[in-house]
Amino acid sequence: MPYTFTLNATIPATPEEIYQAWLDSLAHSEMTGGEASMSDQLGAEVSAWDGYISGRNLVLIPSERIVQSWRTSEFGDEHQDSVITVVLEQAGDDTVLTLEHSNVPDEHRSYEEGGWQSNYFEPMVAYFSERRGKAAEPTRRGPAKSGAPKAAPKTAAKPRAKSAGRAKRAASAKNNKPAASAKKSKPASRTKAAPKKSETKSKGKARASVRSRAKPGPRKSSRGKRS
Repeated sequence: MPYTFTLNATIPATPEEIYQAWLDSLAHSEMTGGEASMSDQLGAEVSAWDGYISGRNLVLIPSERIVQSWRTSEFGDEHQDSVITVVLEQAGDDTVLTLEHSNVPDEHRSYEEGGWQSNYFEPMVAYFSERRGKAAEPTRRGPAKSGAPKAAPKTAAKPRAKSAGRAKRAASAKNNKPAASAKKSKPASRTKAAPKKSETKSKGKARASVRSRAKPGPRKSSRGKRS
């Protein structure tokens, strides 16, 4: 006789992320580890786990509910399709996934006893945890990079070294250069000093005195006039 069971799992993702991944062929394959062919169209045929599971979309409510017919390759011709209902509820940053699996053949108890956990819930937790970690990684590293001091480029020291060398050579040349005054100054013996005004006047007076004394005057005759 068919039976129904319900399982819960907390997935580190939003309801929208889980909804989209479940109905996407590539994402469904990556999060379960088995090849899947999925669709987000109502009534479309779906398959998972390399064709082990097949079914059809029965009800689709974006980010809230997925209902699919579900049968495995172990179902016999006498078995009707089972039905899975996936309900997604936000719980903080995570989502509580409630799975109801109905109309399951009585002899297929493995789906309830670890089958869903090992083939869906655990791989989904690992898949979304990795995606969340990658999304948060740039945010964690951002402040460390922006706060770290940047190393000066290797070429920055070269201009300073050149300018320092030039300054040193310029200073050395300046110290060894003869003084400008030494070049321009003439020997003291060749330089004529300008006479001072007082000296010029005194020399003029002396020359005038000499000239007055040396000037010949009329000579007086000692002889008397002849008669």
